[in-house]
Amino acid sequence: MIEKYLKQTEFSDFEDFSNNYKLLVPEHFNFAYDIVDAWAEKEPNKLALLWTNDKGKCRQFSFAEMKYYSDQTASYLQSLGIKKGDIVMAILKRRYEFWFTILALHKIGAVIIPATHLLTSKDIIYRNNAADIKGIIAVGEESILSQINDAMPESPSVELLISVGPDIPEGWHDFHQGIENAAPFTKIDKVNENDDPLIVSFTSGTTGNPKMVMLDHVYPLAHIVTAKYWHNLHPNSLHLTIADTGWLKAVWGKLYGQWIVGAVVFVYDHEKFIPADILSMIEKYKITSLCAPPTIFRFLIREDLSKYDLSSLEYCTIAGEALNPTVYEQFLKLTGVKLREGYGQSETTVTVLTSPWTNPKPGSMGLPNPHYDVDLLTPDGRSAEVGEQGEIIVRTDRAVPVGLFRGYYRNEALTNEVWYDGIYHTGDLAWRDEDGFFWFSGRTDDVIKSSGYRIGPFEVESALMTHPAVVECAVTGVPDEIRGQLVKATIILAHDYKDKACEALVKEIQEHVKTVTAPYKYPRVIEFVDVLPKTISGKIKRAEIREKDGRKC
Repeated sequence: MIEKYLKQTEFSDFEDFSNNYKLLVPEHFNFAYDIVDAWAEKEPNKLALLWTNDKGKCRQFSFAEMKYYSDQTASYLQSLGIKKGDIVMAILKRRYEFWFTILALHKIGAVIIPATHLLTSKDIIYRNNAADIKGIIAVGEESILSQINDAMPESPSVELLISVGPDIPEGWHDFHQGIENAAPFTKIDKVNENDDPLIVSFTSGTTGNPKMVMLDHVYPLAHIVTAKYWHNLHPNSLHLTIADTGWLKAVWGKLYGQWIVGAVVFVYDHEKFIPADILSMIEKYKITSLCAPPTIFRFLIREDLSKYDLSSLEYCTIAGEALNPTVYEQFLKLTGVKLREGYGQSETTVTVLTSPWTNPKPGSMGLPNPHYDVDLLTPDGRSAEVGEQGEIIVRTDRAVPVGLFRGYYRNEALTNEVWYDGIYHTGDLAWRDEDGFFWFSGRTDDVIKSSGYRIGPFEVESALMTHPAVVECAVTGVPDEIRGQLVKATIILAHDYKDKACEALVKEIQEHVKTVTAPYKYPRVIEFVDVLPKTISGKIKRAEIREKDGRKC
């Protein structure tokens, strides 16, 4: 399937990849028709999705079955009045009905908003009204249903509420009964233009209301790089990306690129993350590829891995936050598998990656994806030199790459703040080493300016995380009359150290940081806390810490 969309599919090394990678974009591309239905015609019995849950249930779906169920779902949604351009929010956790739903909406030409089950009624009201959501498809659990029902009096655009069960409350439609009784679906020819909206994703920013990232119908094609040249997948791969379908990471790792390549998507539907259970899944189902954020790998390496047969594991990738080298080294020591980092945003696909041809540098994001024209830009507008910090940007003056968002939905002003003069500004800082590898520094608004130095919080956090007392931390700047700002570390201590939170431990941690990174970066202020403020997706709200410290001053 991949051969239709790339001029060249195999490369000898990263240089060959950089020079010769070229995406072929057809007119009126529709992922559901052109990939899923095409696989169903070519290899109907080929396994597409292997789903299991923490209750012991297991379901397998071939591409032919995915075509059937997505067709039935599309027909059912059409019967309820969902049509091209309508916006539907899906709160489906890790239920297999998510795949039926998203493919069905693609086939109709409707727009999906993936949403987390952690949303409160206030969050739901904001999303409903910001995007004029017409329908909501949700898991029928009281904790989810009650929040949606509470939001309805202030959500005038919502006309349909659909539950996939187990509960089907009064006023809600029954998803499974609906698709069972639906009339046969007829394929819609040329249902979309390539630049029509496909997904609207609410980003979980660390300040202000979430932004609505609008992605178009050719966006899935950019995930060929994600799946084949970062995850290193092939038609016999069984791939697990640990992500809820409420986050855009799900389509990065549980749908688009994986099915274009022909790999099998593995889904473990669980209520509570238990590291031992993930290891058991790898052993039981012979998972070949795993992608997860560093936090997951930090938990995995604390388990006794000798209890599990992980020999099926061929390849592991890591994203969501920058990787601490200690996690890389420990996982390699325990499994023999190198963690390969990648970087991207909701507004892009993978933008910097550690490819199969690249020997990882622990802590580095890797090399720029040739699909994008990536650079590092200094505040005075020039390309950063080797070793010099700059903002990660994507140049769009020659062409707007497939995979880059179309803009923030209904907010041209906000779009123009980050995308202007032929450049998309990510707001993320990095530096480039002599081999071209990018190293994450932090956000542009997180940079600490102390005594003339510009200090990225991540490099200090990385140093802190190598101390056994530190479980989690956030580094920010606090105002200082002499230095401008002081480096401050807000730290959650490991259980064994909680009774030792004293000045001596502060000094010990400070001295440790001085030995790991440049001494001028050490935190002159340290505060021990029980929790760190976070967004709904788990990102640390450094702005909230700065605001709190500002009030103290």
